[in-house]
Amino acid sequence: MRIPTATYRIQFNTQFNFNSAQKIINYLNELGISDLYASPIFKARTGSTHGYDIVDPNQLNPELGTPEEFTTLVEELKQHHIGWLQDIVPNHMAYDSQNKYLMDVLENGINSTYANYFDIAWNSPINNEISDKQQPILAPLLGNFYGESLENGEIQLKYDQNGLSVNYYDFRFPLKLESYAIFLNQNIGELSQILGKNNPIFVRLLGILYMVKHIPADATPKERQDQIDFVKGLLWELYTDNTEVQTFIDGNLKLFNGEQGKPESFNLLDSLLSEQFFRLAFWKVGAEEINYRRFFTVNELISVNIEDFQVFEKTHALIKKLVQDKQITGLRIDHIDGLYDPSQYLQRLKEKVGDTYITVEKILELGEELPHHWSIQGTTGYDFLNYLNGSFCQTANQESFTQIYWNLTGFRTDYQQLTIEKKHLILERNLAGDIDNLTYFLKKIASKHRYGNDFTINGLKRAIAEILTLFPIYRTYTNSDGILPADREYIQDVIQQAKSNLPLLHHELNFIEKLLLLEYENYLTPEDQQQWLYFVMRLQQYTGPLMAKGVEDTALYVYNRFISLNEVGGNPDNFGVSIPDFHNFNQQRKTYWLHSMNATSTHDTKRGEDIRARLNILSEIPEEWKTQVYAFCEINHHHKTRLNRSLDKPDRNDEYQFYQMLIGTFPFFEHEYNDFYQRIQDYVLKAAREAKVYTAWLRPNETYENALTQFVSAVLKEDEFLQNFIPFQKRIAYYGIFNSLSQTLLKITSPGVPDFYQGTELWDFSMVDPDNRRPVDFELRQSHLKAIKKQAKTDILKLINELLVTKEDGRIKLFLIAQALKARRENITVFQQGDYLPLEARGKCADHIIAFARVYNHQIMITIAPRFFTSLIQPGEYPLNKQIWDDTYIQLPPDAPSIWQDTITGEMVNTDKIMLIGDVLKHFPVALLKGNMIIEPPRSQERQGKEG
Repeated sequence: MRIPTATYRIQFNTQFNFNSAQKIINYLNELGISDLYASPIFKARTGSTHGYDIVDPNQLNPELGTPEEFTTLVEELKQHHIGWLQDIVPNHMAYDSQNKYLMDVLENGINSTYANYFDIAWNSPINNEISDKQQPILAPLLGNFYGESLENGEIQLKYDQNGLSVNYYDFRFPLKLESYAIFLNQNIGELSQILGKNNPIFVRLLGILYMVKHIPADATPKERQDQIDFVKGLLWELYTDNTEVQTFIDGNLKLFNGEQGKPESFNLLDSLLSEQFFRLAFWKVGAEEINYRRFFTVNELISVNIEDFQVFEKTHALIKKLVQDKQITGLRIDHIDGLYDPSQYLQRLKEKVGDTYITVEKILELGEELPHHWSIQGTTGYDFLNYLNGSFCQTANQESFTQIYWNLTGFRTDYQQLTIEKKHLILERNLAGDIDNLTYFLKKIASKHRYGNDFTINGLKRAIAEILTLFPIYRTYTNSDGILPADREYIQDVIQQAKSNLPLLHHELNFIEKLLLLEYENYLTPEDQQQWLYFVMRLQQYTGPLMAKGVEDTALYVYNRFISLNEVGGNPDNFGVSIPDFHNFNQQRKTYWLHSMNATSTHDTKRGEDIRARLNILSEIPEEWKTQVYAFCEINHHHKTRLNRSLDKPDRNDEYQFYQMLIGTFPFFEHEYNDFYQRIQDYVLKAAREAKVYTAWLRPNETYENALTQFVSAVLKEDEFLQNFIPFQKRIAYYGIFNSLSQTLLKITSPGVPDFYQGTELWDFSMVDPDNRRPVDFELRQSHLKAIKKQAKTDILKLINELLVTKEDGRIKLFLIAQALKARRENITVFQQGDYLPLEARGKCADHIIAFARVYNHQIMITIAPRFFTSLIQPGEYPLNKQIWDDTYIQLPPDAPSIWQDTITGEMVNTDKIMLIGDVLKHFPVALLKGNMIIEPPRSQERQGKEG
């Protein structure tokens, strides 16, 4: 298996395609990257900026380049010994007209060749007896109510070589063939009079009508499709060859499309639409009446029925070929928790791609472990990100920050309670239809049992909702093989809490607990047991989306005590991570998931890594922060909007988050200010909508949003504020630089594969998407790296001094990455197989040091990364030399060498049992030391005998 040394994430799009990537290959190689880590490259919706809205998984995205250009790119990567880690999307595809598989389903219903392709209600094994299999698939894509969209002329019937279709702006929905009869029967008498009943053209049209009305009910999908293609071909031939038929069809189109101002003129089109296998609806309807599974709450992404083996095989055909051809050397699985049976999927994938490096996008809560039976190398690194980030948060100041938050904003809701409330909110407003479907399944199961026969739909729904909202992890992994021990504990704890909260639903919760624990009754038939299991596995698919939407996309925008901790997979209720906990986490990864990814920024993170590095400085100075933020509020109060007699907006909670983001994101250079002002306004608006307190995506509140954006705009022009803010912010930014360097080195040298998100080799002050998908200036980075490498060969200490003086331009971070990755590449066995030894710092500044050793055979590499700089140095000073570090030292292992080389600076360091930090950190703020362990010579037999 090829294990990456370091990965570099590229966001492919129309502005950065295969040819663009080819231009940076040499740069990535010089930087020390071993594997290009690509966003989805398969055919996506036209103009996609991220690639997750795939329409065909078996075709490369033509907007990124041709297959030949892709091959050329891969071959050049191979010449530089760079692999290709590919992000794949097994869970969902785009609900879009370009999705030929879905369009076939909308045209043919359950008779489609692809009827089993998508996770639609009729594919549920629990629905095998219900009579509404033909219930139309909801198409909640309209921007307004259906009736208004229809009568405004936004829904139009069109005809072309592909047949009749209903069109709504860019969406094109094919009509089922049977409904052609309704269309063609309109005004056919007039055409008969024009052409004559015996006219060959008219007879052919009647023949087409006959075939449309008499499609055999028992026709196979292929036979049906053959007839559809034949009929469409005949009709198109008539239309293009005969003026009278063309006039007839065009006239009918005009008739069906109605006339604005005359509601009754749309009756024909309305009736025609009611006959289809799909139902056009206002997009908000999807929240309550959904009959297909979506990606989270996104109507435009329909989930794939990937557990069906044929569907799995078809959707992974190109992936398999690219792996077999060695064009792809690793896979990253998107949204693994969305799948019906992740364990089964990973087993099938392993059988298909063999000994290939595989990681999964999996959010692990604190204390949660990745299932050990999964044949993968680990996660995409959010677990590492949160442990690393928490190590730079001063845990001792938790109470101070809580008091500041409470007193300033008045927000006193407990975080755990907040997450439960927000999950309930999402269930009610965004996932109500999904919960209704789960409740229906459960009611059907319960009605077969004497103890469940009296359960009501309402009671069961409340019980399910309570269980889902209380789940503390993204999901459990029960399947036909049984329940994992850890999952059993989660289930039992959740049910116990639910019983306390809903004592009147004790019986319902007892019944659900039996289901979730698969405690089958003896009298259950195999079919009954299968339905129990289906319900459990289906329910597991919704705890993840609920956690993501309720916590990641809601609570994390509301609980603003200290937003550095409000990250994907994070828990802001835990104010930082102790050094022993960080070491313990790394040791666990070394033991179980040595090749898991180490991330600090991704396309999904809420804020860039260097924003968090800055914000963590605030955790060290609560009293100063309190003074500053109260002053900010007083200065800017007159910029608020009085919405009624007592309330000024934006509220203090949103204002408090804004000041924190401003501290974290404010640019180093004035020429960036104008662009930044627009970006921060876009961010606060998105944050307010995600919070769903005063405004939301589903129900925008223009009054509050205008008050918020006007406030931000006014604050950024307020001279008094800027005169107070900028000096304080510059001080925080100064210290933040050193935090950034430390976290960068820790990412590279900790157990796992360091991952770099595009552009983050310089300072990364990107906000949440789409801000973090802005174009990257690779020419600037290439130029910087070339100059750095050139000067490093002649006078590296002079270079370092220059980089320290000009640290605001980010080159110092680029230098560190290049040097540390060079050391990693040259000593790869140590980092990929070596033991992890925590090293304890002692002395005056012991709490300021994170240190560990990686040891393999006789090689040892020691990482030293400082933290908590505000109590270590003054602004303008550097964390260097004995004057700063005094007597602080690291106790070395007994067999450690006395001579070391710092792979960052190239300098030699001499030690004697202990390593003085002031001797090591003389030139650069972090250190990566290399040495060879002392090997005692074997004792002679004579001496051994005497000692014996």
